[in-house]
Amino acid sequence: MKFDFGSGLVPAHQHSNGKGWVADTAKVSDSAYIGPNAVVYDHAEVHGKAMVSGKAKVFNNALICDNAKVGGDAKVFGKIKVDGESTLYGTISLRN
Repeated sequence: MKFDFGSGLVPAHQHSNGKGWVADTAKVSDSAYIGPNAVVYDHAEVHGKAMVSGKAKVFNNALICDNAKVGGDAKVFGKIKVDGESTLYGTISLRN
């Protein structure tokens, strides 16, 4: 399967927990939740019981882990880590 994350079609799949789109180059644990309108691509990683919901985008080399929650229109990218009990919602762009 392929999905367009904004720069053309790339190999991707829908995550088993939430049905959000994940590029085949990204790493997402089965225990994580990727909501139906959320996307994870490039070399981003989502692990643990982390949640990506709403229209959130996690990309580049971003890492979301533990019980962190990212949602709304948030964009998390670059080489950044969101972990612990962190919660990011709304219209946010977070990068490093």
